[in-house]
Amino acid sequence: MNTLTEENYLKAFFHLANDKNEVAVNEISKFLQVKMPTVNNMMKKFAEKKWIVYESYKPIKITESGRKEAALVVRKHRLTEMFLVKIMNFGWETVHEIAEQLEHVHSPIFFDKMDEILQYPKVDPHGEPIPDKEGNIIAQDLIKLSQCQPGKTYVFSAVTISDDDFLTYLNEKKLHLGQLIHLKKIEKYDQSMTIEMDGSTEILSAMVCEKLLMKV
Repeated sequence: MNTLTEENYLKAFFHLANDKNEVAVNEISKFLQVKMPTVNNMMKKFAEKKWIVYESYKPIKITESGRKEAALVVRKHRLTEMFLVKIMNFGWETVHEIAEQLEHVHSPIFFDKMDEILQYPKVDPHGEPIPDKEGNIIAQDLIKLSQCQPGKTYVFSAVTISDDDFLTYLNEKKLHLGQLIHLKKIEKYDQSMTIEMDGSTEILSAMVCEKLLMKV
């Protein structure tokens, strides 16, 4: 049974690992806001569990079993967020902190039942993919709104961050996942974008457009 601290480190692996399944110790230190010696001590424990290959002063190599363990922590978090939104009617801007607590429940059947009740969703309320029971993830083919072309229509499918203030802002703009977004214009001066959705028009800043992911 993994400890809460171990699961937080595993989740950091999931978010920080590159295409080679490698991550630097200092990246983990910054992500978790813990000191380097503390991270190094935990990495030695992870190496004993065969979750990583650890050598001093080299990037940490995450093994297949380590990758799976990390994905299963994220699975619990994202399933919980979906359950809170779909079954308990929480807003998508309020569920992250609750899921942070519930993701450490050590009962596979609890999350299996949650998955069943939700009818096996592939993504969470923010559009991020939910790993399956084996830790596998279906790749998403999405692009940022900032990369889209004027005159075309896209499906708003995910956000790159689940910050409360940002999601509340999207609520105020009446932007939600699954919505058809027609890109009308890109302002040359500041790269802000004029979009049309559900018959209304909005102007979004370049910063916001960088955080919205679209399906072509």
